Amino acid sequence: MDEQLEIVVEGAGGQTLTVSGCLCRPSGASRLFLFAHGAGAGMQHASMEAVAEELARRGTATLRYQFPYMEKGSRRPDRPELLQATVRAANRKAAELAPDLPRFAGGRSMGGRMTTGAQAQEPLPGVLGLALFAFPLHPSGKPSTTRADHLQQIDIPMLFLSGDRDKLADLELFGPVCEQLGPSATLHVLAGADHSFQVLKRSGRTDAEVMEEAGHAFETWAAELG
Repeated sequence: MDEQLEIVVEGAGGQTLTVSGCLCRPSGASRLFLFAHGAGAGMQHASMEAVAEELARRGTATLRYQFPYMEKGSRRPDRPELLQATVRAANRKAAELAPDLPRFAGGRSMGGRMTTGAQAQEPLPGVLGLALFAFPLHPSGKPSTTRADHLQQIDIPMLFLSGDRDKLADLELFGPVCEQLGPSATLHVLAGADHSFQVLKRSGRTDAEVMEEAGHAFETWAAELG
């Protein structure tokens, strides 16, 4: 059963904010994944719950949490500084709640990018690797790699799970980016999947099969690290 909790975030000027969190720890969990949501949907969105359920089935606990703007019911994301401060606060909470579990961090889309941004500025204590579900390499229709520049400053393993129909991650750009990052970066391409990990009926695959593949890729990668 999920455990609902609160996370205290230290904002600018000593201001503190409180956001919601949700810990899902299956019996016999072997690791914990700190899981941030994307720009347009909070921690309780069906896509977030689907990932958490798939990982739980594979023995991975998850700590999902809200960013402050989502907690307030706003649709406009906070400034990166506050988003990254929230990532750090959630990491501290994860260490408090499950000090016995190897810890990984990341998220869906923007949540993953804010996690890599936080890690690039100052390593997240205790985090062994970063798993990024649908990392948004660029805005839709505006292919570029500038959002990946900070990844060069990260010295822990990274797993990128990206659909080959993702309009926010052109694989012709993403592949070379990961090659430049060297052996620390793993790009796992989900055939037929879009940014939401959904597939077309004519692909011959189902969304559930894509999610299972993503879960298996995460499990295999994480197991090699701790």
